Amino acid sequence: MMLPNQEQIVAAAAVGDEAVAELLDGYPLPLVDGDIATFVYHGAADEVVLRHWVFGLPSELHLQRAGDSQWWTLPLELPLKSRVEYKFAVRKGGHEQWILDPRNPRVAHDPFGGNSVVHMTGYEEPDWSIPKTAIPRGSLETFTMPSQALDSLREIRVYLPPRYRPNRRHRLLVMHDGDDYLKFSRLATVLDNLTTLWEIPPLVVVLLNPHDRLREYGADPRHAKFVVEELLPEIQRRYPVISEPAGRCLGGASFGAVASLATAWYYPQVFDMLLLQSGSFAFTDIGHHTRGPVFDPVVKFMNQFRDAIGQPAKRIYLSCGVYESLIYENRSLVPLLQGAGIQVKFEEARDGHNWENWRDRLRSGLTWLFPVPRWFYYE
Repeated sequence: MMLPNQEQIVAAAAVGDEAVAELLDGYPLPLVDGDIATFVYHGAADEVVLRHWVFGLPSELHLQRAGDSQWWTLPLELPLKSRVEYKFAVRKGGHEQWILDPRNPRVAHDPFGGNSVVHMTGYEEPDWSIPKTAIPRGSLETFTMPSQALDSLREIRVYLPPRYRPNRRHRLLVMHDGDDYLKFSRLATVLDNLTTLWEIPPLVVVLLNPHDRLREYGADPRHAKFVVEELLPEIQRRYPVISEPAGRCLGGASFGAVASLATAWYYPQVFDMLLLQSGSFAFTDIGHHTRGPVFDPVVKFMNQFRDAIGQPAKRIYLSCGVYESLIYENRSLVPLLQGAGIQVKFEEARDGHNWENWRDRLRSGLTWLFPVPRWFYYE
């Protein structure tokens, strides 16, 4: 199927706005042809700007009006298999409004709302991340526990897998930003599917949710104390989980990855495995960082960590999007961790700093960290 191109849109605009509407009728927007995505907007405006989250491209990419019409277009070259989130900034009469693409039904949600999404040729939403009707599902339980380390009550959510057996010890995964992983990365669906397919063993998954995220997850020793000295004993009291480090994994994304790495560094030989996605691993070799004061404790920790890595874990899965500003920091960790004798699997994706990027890497990370023992198949 030959897609309309920008020249055809401009030619139709010379006839009238309705001619463009007829030309585009039935085609998904943006128009994706190989490595070219043509963004299209219709409406009265003084300017229309593509706002995106691709580090390395200009922050403002202006759509061009098609003749005297109210149609605006922007062809943009993007690598194959890319997944890019965006909004339109519509400027009119001195005012600017950021909006979703009204002609693109594909929306990715996050704690701040949502963004429109373009899938370039070659990208496919993973089938194992899509809910299935004919498979068993895990369950969620919630309890509240006090924390002296954090001086507050904490609500803890726990995912129990399909095939959960109270009389058998299960491997343990502790995830930061647990509710966000459930809501925006379909974590429960991913776990259900991978467990049912025997790609991972049945996992008990503890889902943590912060009160003051940037403080608690910014390499705060109090958070680490809560996880290791308070949470783990409570989980072991309530659930049949493996108590040895070989059965435990700690994970998270962005600042949640920092919290995971810091906790394992403050308390070595507690978690043998780490799942670190798009970690906000800011550091300095010389001078000051430019990421703002909220990163001060992170930079302090990362500088200390890079000088004395030790053995925070035996196996670490790292992933990051190549369109993130953090890609350099994540790449630079790999040889340092390997030099410390840690097994590392590092994966990059043509994506940004978002929950669907992290969702799309879960299968690779979980199956590598939790290989299924052969005897599982014959139960």
